[in-house]
Amino acid sequence: MKLRALEEKDLSFVHELNNTQSIMSYWFEEPYQSLSELKYLFNKHVLDEAERRFIIEDDDKTVAGIVELVEINYIHRNCEIQIIVKPEFSGKGFAQFGFKEAIDYAFNILNMHKIYLYVDVDNKKATHIYEKLGFEIEGLLKEHFYTKGQYKSAYLMSLLKTNHS
Repeated sequence: MKLRALEEKDLSFVHELNNTQSIMSYWFEEPYQSLSELKYLFNKHVLDEAERRFIIEDDDKTVAGIVELVEINYIHRNCEIQIIVKPEFSGKGFAQFGFKEAIDYAFNILNMHKIYLYVDVDNKKATHIYEKLGFEIEGLLKEHFYTKGQYKSAYLMSLLKTNHS
């Protein structure tokens, strides 16, 4: 497995993910984005210091997922982490690998103090993975996100650099 920077050639893969409702509901996002909009956003943010996006590949260079560090704040030394692994790569260690690599990058390269994420309270599998990686639940955001026709509650989870092994 390998983590590498998102390139323009990866946008069709990201476009496919961004337009799959079952995937985007985990990000509390609308499953709708044109490829033109995605290309525009890529070009607009390619030099943005507040974001880092990485592609997760298998050993054959097949794209398995994407992991992002967003809302990077260099004053408060924190950022949000997000991940999507294509369903056919689920359960094969790609999410854990992508998370570990991105976390190491955030703490050891960007010198972040804290990494946080939002996770649907009903997504027990993801919550368990995040806890295995050292994330702790900081709080509950009641009916904070709207997806699939209903309001969903989410945990705010975080990992401090001092708690990272």
